[in-house]
Amino acid sequence: MRHRLLVPGAAALSLLLAIPASAAANADGHGTPGAPGVGDTYYPESGNGGYDVSHYDLRLKYQPKTDLLEGTATLLAKTTQDLSRFNLDFGLKVSEIRINGKKATFATSGKHELEVTPATPLEKGKQISVVVRYAGKPSELKIDGYSAWARTPDGGVVAQEPDSAVWWFPSNDHPTDKATYDISVAVPDGTQALSNGVLASQSSKLGWTRYNWRSDKPQATYLTTLAVGKFDITTDTTANGLPVINAISPDLGANEGSARASIERTTEATEWLESVFGPYPFNAVGGYVPNVPARYALETQTRPFYGKKVFDRGTNVSVVVHELAHQWYGDSVSLKDWKDIWVNEGFAAYSQWLWSEKEGEGTAQELADYVYAQHPADDPFWTVKPGNPGAENQFDGAVYDRGALALQALRNKVGDKVFFGILKSWPTENKYGNASVADFVKFAEKKSGKPLADFFDTWLFQPSKPAAGAVKRALGAAHTPVAQPKSWKQIAATHDVHGH
Repeated sequence: MRHRLLVPGAAALSLLLAIPASAAANADGHGTPGAPGVGDTYYPESGNGGYDVSHYDLRLKYQPKTDLLEGTATLLAKTTQDLSRFNLDFGLKVSEIRINGKKATFATSGKHELEVTPATPLEKGKQISVVVRYAGKPSELKIDGYSAWARTPDGGVVAQEPDSAVWWFPSNDHPTDKATYDISVAVPDGTQALSNGVLASQSSKLGWTRYNWRSDKPQATYLTTLAVGKFDITTDTTANGLPVINAISPDLGANEGSARASIERTTEATEWLESVFGPYPFNAVGGYVPNVPARYALETQTRPFYGKKVFDRGTNVSVVVHELAHQWYGDSVSLKDWKDIWVNEGFAAYSQWLWSEKEGEGTAQELADYVYAQHPADDPFWTVKPGNPGAENQFDGAVYDRGALALQALRNKVGDKVFFGILKSWPTENKYGNASVADFVKFAEKKSGKPLADFFDTWLFQPSKPAAGAVKRALGAAHTPVAQPKSWKQIAATHDVHGH
């Protein structure tokens, strides 16, 4: 998980929250503008109101030498209100927009808002098509002085959280509006284009090769990735016949061996995770390591991204387990609001503890005892509340470690049978949807038959270390000194990977 916080300034935020869409009805009364954001607690400018996207068709052409990206994006959506206009989140230069085949007018505002006005107002509950033609150099687009698009020696890569789409395709950029994707990319012959899902087809013509990728299950915008360059690609299938596609840049230098040794265990890790979380929810799995000098990884759907520097300290299968666990927790079941980050990260971190337990390198209980003992009561670690850490602490180490600690506490409170039943039924019963921390608390209460509100309040929302008595009841006790589990160094190494 790489995390770039694009938090609006106080003035912009107050203006955004002070002007509801209903306050700007057009003169003839036919509809009102869709909101310029979904009102997310941490990122109120993210996403837009007035419509839901069901499918993105992206037809792209990219020239690595110049970083020029040309695109035609077709969005299929349904209006959720009468609309006089609506916004898309996008930053590159747009040349034309058509709605239902008719030209629309458009203007830009804010940091990444594209305001689109149809020829005639749109009625609520109608299916619409939006075609956007555009071109630009993504690495030159700066938002808050930053670009999510990384150039490589032989191409470019985009994989960031919570924002990445605005650098390469227009979208409703919030996890609550997921859609399916067809991503077609033309690149110079000898260069490859990787994206989500399965490679539906590939063809070459006049010096260009076109790769057509398809992701046929709901997918959040930030989980949509593109990598152009030269890769060594390996394919496999899991025991259940799931296609596995892994790709490694051949110019990783000293990190190449460690990177290969790590992501080539994707098949094994996926099969094991299915035994813990239930059937894998998508049409493909894999991972890729481009020559990007980054220390972060991201759970891009079906094909996690790993920066080159993730493997500076050698092989790390634990981080592969973490990113693959997100396919269930974070990708299939996505958060409702970015303050609900624990429903993503707490579970992915705990999957590493369970992997350690499976590998005989320290049980989840031993890891919980160790984490609890490592942080005295006055450690700022305990002031971070995993259930709502605040935008400034959204990806703090405590969200991961204290978040996993809460799950081990839950395991001991409800017992293994109920606990592992919850881990498997949550992504099954909420598949392809969105959920909050509060939703999980209610779900755990239902499945366990126990009142758990106070329990979760202690572990996720109180800015203090749970009392020793609570620890004894929930964890089984943690008394210093506690031996460091063998797996801890590799688990701790992923903390840097997650941008801490």
